[in-house]
Amino acid sequence: MPEKPTLDGLEQVWVARWDEQGTYRFDRTSPRERVYAIDTPPPTVSGSLHVGHVFSYTHADIMARHQRMLGKSVFYPIGWDDNGLPTERRVQNVYGVRCDPSLPYDPGFTPPDKPGKREISISRRNFVELCHKLTEIDEQAFEEVWRRVGLSVDWSLLYTTIGDDSRRVSQRAFLRNLARGEAYLAEAPTLWDVSYRTAVAQAELEDREWPGAFHRISFYGEKGPVWIETTRPELIPACVALVAHPDDERYQPLFGTSALSPLFGVEVPILAHHLAEPDKGSGIAMICTFGDITDVTWWRELNLETRPVIGWDGRLLPEPPEGVEPGPYKELAGKTVHSARERIVELLRESGDLDGDPRPVQRTVKFYERGDKPLEIVTTRQWYIRNGGRDEALRERLLERGRELEWHPPHMRVRYDNWVQGLSGDWLISRQRFFGVPFPVWYRLDEAGQPVYDEPITPPEESLPIDPSSDTPPGYTEDQRGVPGGFMADPDVMDTWATSSLTPQIAGRWETDDDLFRRVFPADLRPQSHEIIRTWLFATVVRSHLEFGSTPWSDVAISGWILDPDRKKMSKSKGNVVTPMDLLEQHGSDAVRYWAAGGRYGVDTAFDAGQLKIGRRLAIKILNASKFVLGLGEGGGEITEPLDLSMLAALSATVREATEAFTAYEHTRALEAVERFFWTFCDDYLELVKARAYEEGAAAASAHEALRQALDVLLRLFAPFLPFVTEEVWSWWRDGSVHRAAWPEAGQPGGDPAVLEAASQVLRQVRKAKSEAKASMRAEVSRLTVTSPQAALIRLAQDDLCGAGAVEEFVLEQGESHTVEVLLGSPAVAAVQ
Repeated sequence: MPEKPTLDGLEQVWVARWDEQGTYRFDRTSPRERVYAIDTPPPTVSGSLHVGHVFSYTHADIMARHQRMLGKSVFYPIGWDDNGLPTERRVQNVYGVRCDPSLPYDPGFTPPDKPGKREISISRRNFVELCHKLTEIDEQAFEEVWRRVGLSVDWSLLYTTIGDDSRRVSQRAFLRNLARGEAYLAEAPTLWDVSYRTAVAQAELEDREWPGAFHRISFYGEKGPVWIETTRPELIPACVALVAHPDDERYQPLFGTSALSPLFGVEVPILAHHLAEPDKGSGIAMICTFGDITDVTWWRELNLETRPVIGWDGRLLPEPPEGVEPGPYKELAGKTVHSARERIVELLRESGDLDGDPRPVQRTVKFYERGDKPLEIVTTRQWYIRNGGRDEALRERLLERGRELEWHPPHMRVRYDNWVQGLSGDWLISRQRFFGVPFPVWYRLDEAGQPVYDEPITPPEESLPIDPSSDTPPGYTEDQRGVPGGFMADPDVMDTWATSSLTPQIAGRWETDDDLFRRVFPADLRPQSHEIIRTWLFATVVRSHLEFGSTPWSDVAISGWILDPDRKKMSKSKGNVVTPMDLLEQHGSDAVRYWAAGGRYGVDTAFDAGQLKIGRRLAIKILNASKFVLGLGEGGGEITEPLDLSMLAALSATVREATEAFTAYEHTRALEAVERFFWTFCDDYLELVKARAYEEGAAAASAHEALRQALDVLLRLFAPFLPFVTEEVWSWWRDGSVHRAAWPEAGQPGGDPAVLEAASQVLRQVRKAKSEAKASMRAEVSRLTVTSPQAALIRLAQDDLCGAGAVEEFVLEQGESHTVEVLLGSPAVAAVQ
């Protein structure tokens, strides 16, 4: 035991020692019933962590530590989600490069020290190499933070979502989905981000308010002008019909007729559909391919033709759709959506087809959650996995899977149910990017060199992982790539969620280590935040249901968000994040964990630096109180004194309450119970027993043993929350690690907790009297008179009260009400009631 205990430097000491001693190493010989498996979120490696990450990951770590102390072998892996759009964008920004798959690989390429004003185009292979390089740097920084936080993960189980094992699992799962008909390739209208130039899934959408303007425009009907109001006049060349509600009397005479589009003179039918809104604009709308999701619904249900005008780059196509006159269209070709809108408004004004000035309006527009421009809808060929969006039977089975899970807190299941019930289509899993898990698919090229998409070529599972852009399909040679009669690789990569949805299989080494997988799947716990219930949680349930016919875990624990002091969600995009390393260094890891542990599952929590100070004060108090207890000498005596027995009885009740709270996944309630007892122990019991503990004899021996027993239990109760300070104190007098010690059990109390409570109340009143008299806490009390209905309990601690309060004369009387009179010498008297 050091002469002057300190929190400083504990993290470096114990992180190294835990790693050296394998304190948190998973014991894979444990039978399944003794294993507690956690499916830990792999954080996205695209910059730096913030305190929101520390907040939610600490919750999972607290549960892991508690389960380990219950005697479970805890399977607690960690992974890095390092593939996908965020990584690519970060590489572009850091190195000033852009991927051009048409370029050849340059083995000698070195990125510039500083990115220039113009991005350098490099090959896909060069770009992927930079992605690996940058993620390795970021991952080292992430690991440093997590080790400093004290996550008790088994670092030997580390995985990355772009590593060989992850790609093997992801490709195997996809091939099995494909073989069962659960994965399919389809050409269809697709939500498209023009900045990232990739498809976007429904789960990645975000509604944002966006400025626009209604334009009142005339179509030429058989019975006169038909006025429509639209915020997207640039899509007039893409118009394929006009639509109104079937009950709208204004347009009932027009149903079945047609109209000519302004400027372009294309004949379009006037149709009825229940989704048309009579009270919106003029009540009749143009159907374009495609302006929004409703257009897609109308197009599909009314069996309309297609006239696409917007390309993957967000510009109008260089050539007009079939049937559209090229003359006016030349004014729009190649322009951005914004520029095309401005020009067509000028043309409409010149032709007299625009009525008045555009009317400004704020409207809700779909965005990719990471994007900065409204999404467009373009027709593309994409891979999908069936998720119940178009299959009522599958949807009901997935809802049933949600009901099979234990949700903490229970109301979070509503978010899952609402998402599943609101699905409008299957899960789009392909992305037109470069750094990701490639689809293990090739296509045969016919004699004209065109791919035969309905006959995909797939590799045998034993050859996985593969990259079809460099590997060849069975029966072909490399010189047949891209030539008629040969083959071509699928150019896309899987959405990162398509791989992250398999984290239980990746961490458990599915189909690679069968013995391990049987011990850890299905897992026991999925901890995560609530905003990715619709993505990560649901997608994992889908993949597990399709492959194994089960849920991937038994319990899910949903953390809330961390809010800034203005109660806004912390996020990198908003610039209001607090990075954790400075906090960890300034306050200590235990203090940061204490703050995090104060957040309940499912509840958003505002960042409060004041809680860090409270946490550090608690950790320091544990050091000092422990030093006092252990400095009194060896225990081993018999516990005979009523106050000692009372304290241990109260501690036993605390153990019971904390254990019940942990069982219910209520770590905050467990901490509150332990902390509440600890401060009573320090502020009251230690003061009451101190004088006796410095004496000799049986009464002193009783105090010594009670103190040591209490310290032993308290360290174990605090261990899941404050791992560094508890391990430090444990090492002063116990062998092994406190984190491998057994969780304390609530024994049969041999005393009455009310004794400590009654004595503490009197002691606090004596202190108050001295404080109000501005006397020292060591000042002698000439006479202490107590009248109380609990006189019999107080009498059991009378000697300890006299010692703690420096009381010369103690008068104790039974009474119906509780009063205390304190005489501090003569003539000063302080009375407390």
